[in-house]
Amino acid sequence: MNGWRRQGRGAKLRLVGVFDQQEAALLRGLIGQVRTMLVQRTDDVPVDELAELTGITSGHTRPPEDAVLARLLPDFHRDDPELAAMLRAAREPELVAAKTEAATVVLDTCPPDGGRAELTPPQADAWLSALNDVRLALGTTLGVTEDMPDEPPADEALAAHLSVYHWLTFVQDALVQSRAAAM
Repeated sequence: MNGWRRQGRGAKLRLVGVFDQQEAALLRGLIGQVRTMLVQRTDDVPVDELAELTGITSGHTRPPEDAVLARLLPDFHRDDPELAAMLRAAREPELVAAKTEAATVVLDTCPPDGGRAELTPPQADAWLSALNDVRLALGTTLGVTEDMPDEPPADEALAAHLSVYHWLTFVQDALVQSRAAAM
């Protein structure tokens, strides 16, 4: 991936990026993992009889125990646990749906064997959202902070994972720049 470029104008505007096979597989794998975590979160929602009667979707009242999911689905209100629980139950399903939809757009538009990805502006926005989620997930797993040194650690496994994190940052930043120039 050498960045994104704009092609066309107006309604025909496309943002184009080319991924090699390994990059596409890596991106699709990470996006797929995040989407799976989110779907599992939705699948474990406790049964709410009132929600079933009214057809209103209801989510969890407790934050996720998993650190990655907790980063992706933060509390809606931190000062009042009761209010936070009510807001989570009401809004988490909508948030998870938006995140899984964005992940699906990436999986639908990123060529499985590598190659050219052509995105409309709304698809690019979905990519930005999904890339952000993957970076948050990976950053949480790796303990990424603003204070981390630019040089990779001596631990080779961690260095390789940080390289993936930095690559995702590049893909996201290049798409942001290309998307902003298209506005």
